[in-house]
Amino acid sequence: MAGGILLLAHLALVAWLTLRPLDVPWVTAANLEPLAGIKADLAAGPLHAARRIGEGLLLLAPLGILLPMAGGRLAVSPWASLARTVAAGALLSLGIELLQTAVPGRVVDVDSLLLNTAGVALAHLLVVPAGRARLRRGGSGHRPAGRGRDRGPLLREDAPQGPTPTIPRVGIAPWSDACSARSR
Repeated sequence: MAGGILLLAHLALVAWLTLRPLDVPWVTAANLEPLAGIKADLAAGPLHAARRIGEGLLLLAPLGILLPMAGGRLAVSPWASLARTVAAGALLSLGIELLQTAVPGRVVDVDSLLLNTAGVALAHLLVVPAGRARLRRGGSGHRPAGRGRDRGPLLREDAPQGPTPTIPRVGIAPWSDACSARSR
């Protein structure tokens, strides 16, 4: 629940930051050549490049944590989780870039798409696997007793729920008696 609320709040902030019209005297041409904008930023100086590249990496980076958090699953393949999260981040970044074509003062920049996607991947890799492992252990740093390494965490569905109920044996007529009873 909290993950979903934080995710919506972050998406609202991203929409406000990226889809507001800019009142600028001119607009640069769209950058459709990968890494051309990053090369130009590096040529402008290290401070300028660090600021621009940092902005690109940090804009959607929280999605790398919030998307898996909103999903709420602990027992999931780390690679599948990374692939889903990065794909969602890339699609969202692509959507933002396409929507910016209709916003005055904004232009498409393929480097923003690359940096946003890389930021989502880095945030996911740095936080999510360790966070899931800690949550699986119950946050205390040790595994529950009786559970092997390969079996995973004790989930709510797997928790012991008492002894298995037994059904008392019911006497069944022998085959010959049942057949003769039907024929009568």
